[in-house]
Amino acid sequence: MSHVRSAALLGTALLLASPAGATPFLFSTGATDGQIATATRPETAGKFEIESADDFIAASPVELTGATFTGLLTNDATLSDIGQVRIEIYRVFPNDSTDPPSGNVPTRANSPADVAFAERDSVTGDLLSVATVLSSQFTASNSVQPGGIHPIPNFNTNGDGAVTGTEVLFTVSFDSLSLPADHYFFIPQVEVDGGEFLWLSAPRPITQGTPFAPDLQSWTRDQALDPDWLRVGADIVGGEQAFNASFSLIGQTVPEPSSAVLLLLSMAAVAWGRSRA
Repeated sequence: MSHVRSAALLGTALLLASPAGATPFLFSTGATDGQIATATRPETAGKFEIESADDFIAASPVELTGATFTGLLTNDATLSDIGQVRIEIYRVFPNDSTDPPSGNVPTRANSPADVAFAERDSVTGDLLSVATVLSSQFTASNSVQPGGIHPIPNFNTNGDGAVTGTEVLFTVSFDSLSLPADHYFFIPQVEVDGGEFLWLSAPRPITQGTPFAPDLQSWTRDQALDPDWLRVGADIVGGEQAFNASFSLIGQTVPEPSSAVLLLLSMAAVAWGRSRA
């Protein structure tokens, strides 16, 4: 087989394998229901890290390009007090984790992993964020605030009570973030000078957004609990409570090449190698 014919076959295979059939990826948990607000922030000078997580599923490989999430700015903080904004993506335990876990929490089943799978950050410049005020005064019925996360045996606190603040919608964009098909957790973190960002809950089960199964509940941890996680509802608030968090994702799916295309790629590679021998 000539070099020209080999190259043509390889080029055809690559063209067929390209994601021409990519379709938009849209996911949403819907608008907030105001049931609970959970702290989530990056580690900064004088403040330890807190992470709050809710899940989504990528049924096929996806390239994420943006997200939105809704929460409260507390202690009369304004948009000008917003600093670092960070997005983390975790897989589901036991991926990326030590297994068995430490035993410092009631369970790690269906929790986020120990360490992040991917991340984007406004400090490094690979994430851009715009904040918009939705309401100057919004009250969540309960909250998990800094200092409200504890390991066994004191994890069940019933929450830190109602909290009122400025309701803010964050819209973030970033260079394409590639995710293989899998079950993930989405974690936004916001630095607020003089206040806190508390992520607001959304209905569970999802009623206004993109229902999926299994829809796992929200989890949280702080720097002291790391690498373990607690369920916001079942562990911290207690009872039969289980929460989602208010967020959406946008991007495009990337179809995997068909078996026929994979075979063609294999044949092209062998032919190309022989032609060069």
